[in-house]
Amino acid sequence: MSTEFQLEATRGAARAGRLITPHGVVETPVFMPVGTLASVKGVAQDLLEELGVQILLSNTYHLYLRPGVETVRRMGGLHGFMAWDRAILTDSGGFQVFSLNELRKVNEEGVTFRSHLDGSSHFFSPESAMAAQIGLGADIVMAFDECTEFPAERERVRASMELTLRWAERSKRYFEEHKGEVPWGAVRSQLSAVSEEARRGGSWAERTCAGDAGETPAAPSGGSADRRARATRPAELALGRTGEAPVPTVDARVPTQAGATQALFGIVQGGMELDLRRESAERTIEIGFPGYAIGGLSVGEPRERTREVVEATVQHLPADKPRYLMGVGTPEEIVEYARMGIDMMDCVLPTRAARHGLLFTSEGKISIKQARYIRDDGPLDPRCGCRVCGRYSRAYLRHLYASNEVLAQVLNTVHNVSFYLDTMRTVRHSIRLGEEIRLLSGVSSQPNP
Repeated sequence: MSTEFQLEATRGAARAGRLITPHGVVETPVFMPVGTLASVKGVAQDLLEELGVQILLSNTYHLYLRPGVETVRRMGGLHGFMAWDRAILTDSGGFQVFSLNELRKVNEEGVTFRSHLDGSSHFFSPESAMAAQIGLGADIVMAFDECTEFPAERERVRASMELTLRWAERSKRYFEEHKGEVPWGAVRSQLSAVSEEARRGGSWAERTCAGDAGETPAAPSGGSADRRARATRPAELALGRTGEAPVPTVDARVPTQAGATQALFGIVQGGMELDLRRESAERTIEIGFPGYAIGGLSVGEPRERTREVVEATVQHLPADKPRYLMGVGTPEEIVEYARMGIDMMDCVLPTRAARHGLLFTSEGKISIKQARYIRDDGPLDPRCGCRVCGRYSRAYLRHLYASNEVLAQVLNTVHNVSFYLDTMRTVRHSIRLGEEIRLLSGVSSQPNP
């Protein structure tokens, strides 16, 4: 099993369903908070669970550079590394490499790029991007693609689209050959072996893994010792560190199903050319994936153009497969895209805006840094049930921000993520009831004067 998509209700083009992954069920349409470095900035995993986050997005490019794929793999993949038992999606790293601009060079084989951290040279190919994502162990991984810049000439857009299609075929080929190397797949089989040995009366200390001669597995104590067992080593191609001896580590808390594997989604490109978007969709579907993403947007084009491309593209995607729109958007936009039939969305906006004091509420956007809130003893949003609005005043939130307190970023982020999640809950509820889909605020979300 990798993923299963169940469509349960529709209203017009909008759909409500369930995406069943190895690490849990995701209700769609869903907004995925971005945890670039295996962390949603400022918010701990237990609080994300409390907020109702069902799936997170992490970034292959950043994790490849730091702490490195091998480090994460040894901990049982991202689930073990970040102590997160729910679903995870990783992007391919293509967009981040694209954003490096002058620090990258693209050819048929892949992309040579320089790290934004230290300037060191690296190479991503469809195969190495797949191997990296297998090592990271997300439930859903993305084919390696080239993101076309904006503006771009039609000839450039077509060439980029064709390259993405060739890379999609290579991504799928490598993934199908190596998907069994996902670290939590090995975790489950070894935990089963431990359980079986316990039933037979054997002790943990007596169990050894092939190739671990001389090592003594730690006893399972519920803490860090639970992380001692071997995970299958993925292709060294992804890791850039041949010759390292694998370390037997896993997180025993990862509740995967026996035989579970990751799911590889394809990405539709084609720039702003609607006919190329249709062609890209049709040819990506011919390659065959369990889900399809619309990529290459939010790269500087007008928002009206983004909407036009999404609306034109989504109608060419299969009705029985999840549809993922990458990298958008505002609360109004995610509601509008859900109306169009998009099932999955992600964006850094709620967390990034929070760090700059820009908060989303049922009354529109609020810039909490403004002096008008110095003595405002009311809640940030009287219609919001999050822990921030239930406890703190606008005056206090303004004080924290003006004082450059770290707590300001934490509380602001908690509220914004909660607002996005509540927006999606409202959308799903409306679809299931057959009602009109509305934004929580019911008004345009522009900053208040």
